[in-house]
Amino acid sequence: MSREKVPTHDEFMSGVEKRNPGQPEFIQAVYEVAADVLPFIEEHPHYNELQLLERMAEPERAVSFRVTWQDDLGNIRVNRGYRIQHNNSIGPYKGGIRFHPSVNQSVLKFLAFEQTFKNALTGLPMGGGKGGSNFNPKGKSEFETMRFCQAFMNELYRHIGEDTDIPAGDIGVGGREIGYMFGQFKKITNRFVGVLTGKGMDFGGSPIRTEATGYGAVYFMEAMLRNINQDLEGATCVVSGSGNVAQHAIEKILHLNGKPLTASDSSGFIYDKDGIDLEKLQFIKDLKTTRRGRIAEYAEKFGAEFHDGGAKPWSVPCDFAFPCATQNELDIDDAKMLVSNGLRGVAEGANMPTSADAIHHMQAARVLFAPGKAANAGGVAVSGLEMSQNSGRITWSEEELQRLLKQIMNDIHDRCARYGQVEGEKEYLDYVKGANIAGFVKVAGAMAAQGVV
Repeated sequence: MSREKVPTHDEFMSGVEKRNPGQPEFIQAVYEVAADVLPFIEEHPHYNELQLLERMAEPERAVSFRVTWQDDLGNIRVNRGYRIQHNNSIGPYKGGIRFHPSVNQSVLKFLAFEQTFKNALTGLPMGGGKGGSNFNPKGKSEFETMRFCQAFMNELYRHIGEDTDIPAGDIGVGGREIGYMFGQFKKITNRFVGVLTGKGMDFGGSPIRTEATGYGAVYFMEAMLRNINQDLEGATCVVSGSGNVAQHAIEKILHLNGKPLTASDSSGFIYDKDGIDLEKLQFIKDLKTTRRGRIAEYAEKFGAEFHDGGAKPWSVPCDFAFPCATQNELDIDDAKMLVSNGLRGVAEGANMPTSADAIHHMQAARVLFAPGKAANAGGVAVSGLEMSQNSGRITWSEEELQRLLKQIMNDIHDRCARYGQVEGEKEYLDYVKGANIAGFVKVAGAMAAQGVV
């Protein structure tokens, strides 16, 4: 076999950029992984012989389709749907469906690429995929949402299956939307199988799936702190977002006796100097899950500060930050502000919410930093456990699933720590490098064993 030299980072990215013009989110995701993995490949050249990273940077399949539906006024609407099936070397494709105006192929390819590494880190047999549509669920009636979900599944059903590709929810897709899509899949195929996760408990769902991503991010922070003999007791925590992930990150921070101070949405953020307690958190859950209101209502009810105009909460002094909203919400200026205010650690609850410059600044300041592919893997981990329960036609207890979730997050921490050593440092670990290399090694091993396919 010919022995090609390992490309430099610039050479590798030049090829990625040529193949993916106009896709900045995907290019950013590959850039960050390649920066850590290429030096590792230089030390272990057998990975280069089979061009494993090059193959990982190319989705196995990218499906695009039209979604036509009718609104309540009888108007015909047209959206675009996608499914990116990125890599199935260690199991069937697994990853969420996102409904949001920002959805395009670049965003979904970045999410599917990240998902491949994230799923590998869990240790469960799941490949990586992602899907969605530029449909905006905000302002839509119940029946409009149902009709769209059914129309989306009319095409998606051709590409998924319990042993092929098992989607879940994501931004804009919760239990309601999963239910509508599952019902349509069942009607079309006449099969009741575990083809979607995040289902309701009445038809094959799993306990703690809703809580898992937010809980998992905090569990990962707890593991990083335990590694240096610290904990969250009494620590101030800034959380962005107010949806499912943020709500349950706040909840788990409270369980561990931390003090959450903020929540946000696209209109701005609230800052509660007294801390968000369980009663106030319940208000946020009702506000966002049931009434779909704006976070400003919290400030009116509890007398907290509200910073409008889409302001982000990173100006609030804190010990720990949990970005749980969306990609690239924490930039270099935010990082500088957080560090100057005494930041000690970050755990990403969202996918790629921190820019590369911001990550480097915080790491240079020796802030603990847990990347999303590790810290927010709790959601897909419990999705994987839901798949297992569906396959066996069983349901495990909430207590057992809580134990499994915490164990999986601790195991992910240890996998990242194994490859996250920093030369000349005894205590500080580079969890970004550790997650990238650990995920790569797992997927690359399976790809190499299966030949050039």
